[in-house]
Amino acid sequence: MSYARAERAAITELLDDLGPFAPTLCAGWETADLAAHLVVRERRIDAAAGIAVKFLAPYTRNVQEQVRARPYAELVNEVRQGPPLWTPYGLIPGLDSAVNTIEFFVHHEDVRRAQAGWEPRELPADLDDLLWKRVAAGARVFFRKSPVGVVLRRAGTGQKAGAKMSDPAVVVTGPSQELLLFAFGRQDHARVALDGEPWAVEKLMGARLGM
Repeated sequence: MSYARAERAAITELLDDLGPFAPTLCAGWETADLAAHLVVRERRIDAAAGIAVKFLAPYTRNVQEQVRARPYAELVNEVRQGPPLWTPYGLIPGLDSAVNTIEFFVHHEDVRRAQAGWEPRELPADLDDLLWKRVAAGARVFFRKSPVGVVLRRAGTGQKAGAKMSDPAVVVTGPSQELLLFAFGRQDHARVALDGEPWAVEKLMGARLGM
């Protein structure tokens, strides 16, 4: 099983367990909203573009609200089944793993870390390596709106990635999964160490990061 499929299976199991009204780290979203988002993203090609394209966002929000009104169990089951064959995710070999490994990992953590008593997962070494490669490769995109310079440092290794070349810079150190979540704008829920001028750290913590 690919890690994209494993994360998909894990998040749908958790969504089933928690029901439609549990909190998530996505501002203003309960678990039903997140399930609807995942359905729209994979099954409503007409609306999916509005997730990333600002002027299309109102249409996407409207479609997502309509999808959310459907029975919760149906939504979770559609996420569990995966993308239909007629969608890009079903048609293009390797696209599901290339795109959905990170998508489902982050949203799985959005649900996990919004619940009391969460702890970071211990990840297989190859998944940990994959997360680092993705966050390092995309660092300049993730941190393009950062008001200060940023250097990512993978804990326990000598690996670094320059996310934004600016002075002063904040060095963000942590395991791969924590750096990924920090880069995707979950700063308050990522267990990292921040080294830099206090005012620069404060600005980075309050910045809007991610895609």
